[in-house]
Amino acid sequence: MDLQLRGKRALVTGSTRGIGFAIAEALAGEGAAVIVNGRDADRTRAAGERLRERVPGADVAALPGDVADPAGIADLPEVDILVNNAGLFALTDFATLGDDEWQRYLDVNLLSAVRLSRELLPGMLERGWGRIVNIASESGVNVPAEMIPYGVTKAAMIALGNGLAKLTRGTAVTVNTVLGGPTYSDGVASVVESLAAAQGAPADAIKAAVIGENRTSLLERFIEPAEIASLVAYLATPLASATNGAALRADGGVLTTTL
Repeated sequence: MDLQLRGKRALVTGSTRGIGFAIAEALAGEGAAVIVNGRDADRTRAAGERLRERVPGADVAALPGDVADPAGIADLPEVDILVNNAGLFALTDFATLGDDEWQRYLDVNLLSAVRLSRELLPGMLERGWGRIVNIASESGVNVPAEMIPYGVTKAAMIALGNGLAKLTRGTAVTVNTVLGGPTYSDGVASVVESLAAAQGAPADAIKAAVIGENRTSLLERFIEPAEIASLVAYLATPLASATNGAALRADGGVLTTTL
């Protein structure tokens, strides 16, 4: 199927690895010009080179900068597609997590999307076409006790998408949110490896234990980043013109609460 993305330009935040890189690869594979983004300049440029290798002939640019910092990106280019993917997560202790740490979660997981959408949405509306896709999580609906800041900020991301969509009434611009389930991204792999090291157990055993505790999904496995990317790529296309203001689940059936 031709997703009709040739001639479109996309910015994917937090796209040097994991879900973000998978999204960038999916969009580039459909012919979109893709801007990869990350905080570290060398890592961002390396991600751009890696994407060119994986998608020969792709139009790829690197845009280093911390999207959580209001001054983190200068000269933000106009884009047709904005994917707000940058995110921070970790296992946390609610009782000991201070205000500074909470603010960091808000800056990375929510305010980065607020600032970029505020900057880029008006141009989409003026040009008459655009897509914003927010990457939230099933944790924004079913908030884990050990990841409260992450869940709270992802819940806010869902609300942000709902509100922004109302600003696009009567236009060909859409704003949607993807609720990913437990995905074996690089970040999750790092957490699993850390838990394995702390418990003196093999990483595969920890990964299997998480699945055994029903903390993944009806798939009985972790979701792959490319599976999240496929839904994002569709929402970014003209084919998804009738989908707006939606929170779409790509969670493998893990949620028990209906949105």
